[in-house]
Amino acid sequence: MDDQAQVTTETGVGGEAPAAAPELSISDLQNLRAIVDTAARRGAFQAAEMSAVGAVFDRVNTFLNAVAPAAPTQSEEAPAEAVAE
Repeated sequence: MDDQAQVTTETGVGGEAPAAAPELSISDLQNLRAIVDTAARRGAFQAAEMSAVGAVFDRVNTFLNAVAPAAPTQSEEAPAEAVAE
């Protein structure tokens, strides 16, 4: 009887494994920033919604800039030269 109780608590009700904890990565936030930017440019938000959307966008953008500085842009990198052989 004790063995059955232990199996139930380890696997959850009905023998299912416990649900994994939700995860959110920097990449997910970068994708969210791009989605909001694209939606705003395409006019998906009404004028009254723009301040709330902009505030959230600014917070996500500030966070991302702090934790994952943007990679150097093409103009900041040294130009790649093709070598003819």
